[in-house]
Amino acid sequence: MTTEMHTDIAIIGAGPVGASLAASLGARGIACCVLDQAPLPPRELPGFDGRAYAIARASQEMLEAAGVWERLPVVPCPIEAIKVCDGRVGERPSSLDLDFRAEEVSDAPFGWMVEARALRVALNRRLPELPSVTALAPMTAEVARDPSGATLRLADGRILRARLVVGAEGRRSPLRQQAGIRVIRHDYGQVGLVGAFAHERPHGNQALELFLPAGPFAQLPLSDAGAFGESSLPHASAFVWTEAAGNAARILAMDDAGFARELRRRLGDRLGAIEPIGRRWHYPLTAMHAARYVAARLALVGDAAHGMHPIAGQGLNIGFRDVAALSRLLGEAQARGEDPGSPVLLARYQAERRPDALMMIGATHVLEKLFGNDIGPVRLARRLGIAAVDRIPMLKRAFARQAMGLPLRG
Repeated sequence: MTTEMHTDIAIIGAGPVGASLAASLGARGIACCVLDQAPLPPRELPGFDGRAYAIARASQEMLEAAGVWERLPVVPCPIEAIKVCDGRVGERPSSLDLDFRAEEVSDAPFGWMVEARALRVALNRRLPELPSVTALAPMTAEVARDPSGATLRLADGRILRARLVVGAEGRRSPLRQQAGIRVIRHDYGQVGLVGAFAHERPHGNQALELFLPAGPFAQLPLSDAGAFGESSLPHASAFVWTEAAGNAARILAMDDAGFARELRRRLGDRLGAIEPIGRRWHYPLTAMHAARYVAARLALVGDAAHGMHPIAGQGLNIGFRDVAALSRLLGEAQARGEDPGSPVLLARYQAERRPDALMMIGATHVLEKLFGNDIGPVRLARRLGIAAVDRIPMLKRAFARQAMGLPLRG
């Protein structure tokens, strides 16, 4: 006989967004099953690999409520200040800059830098502790949906019946395609370079967002480099670096000394001597937005629903906002004894999340077009604009709270 299992929510994809949703639902006592085609423990890489996430305050609060934050194996580095400025490669940044300090907005940091491996470890520790959560990985499934529910035929022959399926499988989401949900895409013709470097001088928990003609360059503070064991330099930062595709290929092919020189040309000497650590990662930069976030018994979260330029560092945080909204709505439905996959609940989810993500996609697109050029009058105007925002406290505070994922008032 075929074994049949039942759950309320089936989550396809156990990446940061899908696994965080499972933890958030489990913390609320909601029965869920999370599936992924890859096994989870091997994702706990034994050494630092260069990837890190900027976790906004609202995202940190969601991870804390889900019981994930306290299980991080290393202390995250707080982002207590952000400097925003305009510049050119090899030149000093414009003195017309914008300085954000967290203490001017809130009693907490803007966010925290968390290593990718650390978040994976924390999620893997948390999920087995939750009685209402079942993790199946490695596992694939064929999914069929109808108005009454969803049936998942697992690769091992078992059948899983759920009241709602959540697609968290990334930008190529098979569930989204199966549902016939259209997407709008935009290719920026750019490549994002991601990694980390050790450096001589302390970063003071300050991040740098430098707008260059080829695209933005961000330096993000990490915990001291001693935890990585790869460099004699005492401090560390992550970088998120945008380049035209052709130039990116040339830079990625450099040895460590050449790559360090390119980093230094953008950073200047503010951090002293530098040395690349971990791997270098790269990916094409595109924007993507789904025409709908829901279908019958289906909700999309994270990159399955939206993707944006990394110019504001909000991609993963927007996914975590999906998690917070959907888990809250499902918790409210359970408390009222309502169907978690009902059209009414799904309409509420879409109405809450789609406008927010669309606004952020639009904002990052405008920022990229405004700052990603070297036209003289435009360069002067944006430098004056940056300086003006620095001198308007209410506007500056609004930008800061938006980046933190907090209400504009508060």
